[in-house]
Amino acid sequence: MIQHTAFTATAQESGQRLDQVVHARFPASTRAFCRQAVAGGAVAVNGRPCLKGYKLRAGDAVTVACLKEACDNRVWPDASVRPRIVFEDACLIAADKPAGMPVHPLTSEEHGTLMNGLVARYPELAAVGDQPLMAGALHRIDTGTSGLVLAARTPEAFEALRAQFVAQTVEKVYLALVEGHIAVPGHLAHELAHHPELPHCKMVDACSLASPDRRMRAETAYRPLEWVGRRTLLEVTIRTGVTHQIRCQLALGGWPIVNDTLYGARPVEGCPRHFLHAYEIRFCHPSGGQPCRIQAPPPEDFRSALRAPKPE
Repeated sequence: MIQHTAFTATAQESGQRLDQVVHARFPASTRAFCRQAVAGGAVAVNGRPCLKGYKLRAGDAVTVACLKEACDNRVWPDASVRPRIVFEDACLIAADKPAGMPVHPLTSEEHGTLMNGLVARYPELAAVGDQPLMAGALHRIDTGTSGLVLAARTPEAFEALRAQFVAQTVEKVYLALVEGHIAVPGHLAHELAHHPELPHCKMVDACSLASPDRRMRAETAYRPLEWVGRRTLLEVTIRTGVTHQIRCQLALGGWPIVNDTLYGARPVEGCPRHFLHAYEIRFCHPSGGQPCRIQAPPPEDFRSALRAPKPE
């Protein structure tokens, strides 16, 4: 963290944006951190806060109260988060995330996520991977989804496992309780895109947009396990990893996940989660290459929904 420093703008810096000059002066920081510092009033020109687009003049006195460095952009340990570990060895960790907990923080100030808890228990994770706020996590699941998250403990394991995710050889199996009756297995394939005018990163069928920013191929296989009143418990298998893939595609098929109101399901009174659980993950071990299969049974609130009185 850079604190309590000052400089005078030179003739060469005259006409340049304030945030750009701050980054040039303090290259150990990042462009994003420099913009945040200026926007937050931590950088002043001639004793007064300025907008990030302010154009400096020669002789301007710039003071920096505090400015994060790139090394500050990391997941900090939070021992109050006690993740449930379902598998660990020298290369990797598999944790069972509860519904309602984010996988990783969005900023270095955020705590209470799964990765904050994992870094507290396994400090080496903080230096693994190329996205500091992921701290070695190889994939994400939604905050409202419970279940398995895989993290690598070494750079070598991270690269080996990431190669499998990129090649789509990692198989992820979910349990989904959906509205409606499904009698036979099936397969869904769509080009999905984020709708720029809809909140909460909602995904839609790209064909419904005139000019989607980015099309992402998503394929989802499903198999009915049992009927629960007017609902169906599905086993869902994916190899692709598009945001909200299962939630969006099942809704497009006419079977939204129970209580997933973002994708059109009826709300369940008093229920804080949607009923999607990351149950199993299959991959090759990054060290010896042997097949691995890790499972996390659904939590009690999910099992309770399967025992609940059947909706009429």
